[in-house]
Amino acid sequence: MKNIDWQNINLFIAVARGGGLTQATQTMGFSPATLGRRMLSLEKQLNRKLFVRRQSGYELTADGKTLLSIALSMEADARPIEAWLADEHCRLVVRISVGTWTSNFICENYSRIWTPNDPFCVALHTSEARTDIARREIDIGVRSHKPDEPNLAVRRTGEVAHAVFRARQAPVSARSQWIAIVSEEAITQSTKWVGEQPDLNIAAWASTPRTLYDMMLAGIGNSVIPCFAGDRDPALERISDPMPELLQDQWLVMHDEGRHEAPVRTVIDRLTDLLTEHADLFKGKRPLGASTQKP
Repeated sequence: MKNIDWQNINLFIAVARGGGLTQATQTMGFSPATLGRRMLSLEKQLNRKLFVRRQSGYELTADGKTLLSIALSMEADARPIEAWLADEHCRLVVRISVGTWTSNFICENYSRIWTPNDPFCVALHTSEARTDIARREIDIGVRSHKPDEPNLAVRRTGEVAHAVFRARQAPVSARSQWIAIVSEEAITQSTKWVGEQPDLNIAAWASTPRTLYDMMLAGIGNSVIPCFAGDRDPALERISDPMPELLQDQWLVMHDEGRHEAPVRTVIDRLTDLLTEHADLFKGKRPLGASTQKP
């Protein structure tokens, strides 16, 4: 078998454990449509039917049960390999899971969370999908929702506001146009907002926040993004007040045991200081030349 997409195997484990798409969506961060499509792709690639799909959920076939047993064994076997790879160059790696906008902010302030004298490295895992902190796939996650798993610890770092932005040099003809995230990739309330408004003139759709940002810079239209991202960018202007319905808490999420490891604890403390010191920026209180005009 060539070119197996190992992420699909991980998604398969989540669907099998949850008995369907709904629970897997909550743990993996993909939409039900995307998960369903990925499972069909895996079945086609393996030429095996893995699930019996019912209204009540996904039930494993005999082949599905066999694959789950193999996949769980692979998952357990992979952990020592990951630890070995992480120890390359005699440095431990602290893994941080962040979304696109937060990743950009951390990169801009990277010297605040890591220095060349540190006995560890930092790996930024940038994705809108959630990694499984409970199973130690990641060390620290920056999240907009407080998890309820019993073996996780959290620190609240503040609130994140969202507003409407567009390119400062956007042509007049584009100022009534909008850019939305495609529905199957819109996971959060803020990414869903534009697509759910019935009266907006949507000129373009993007599958990732990075593409949405590039479209905004190109002057294609307006969109909703976090204030801490738009307010730091001189090429963008804010054209609305922060939207109360999209205000979110921000949390650092860690494994309850792993957070006590010295490198992880150091990065947690530095991230907490960095994010809390910029609380006004994240809450939308430091706009760069924000306009009072409405979109």
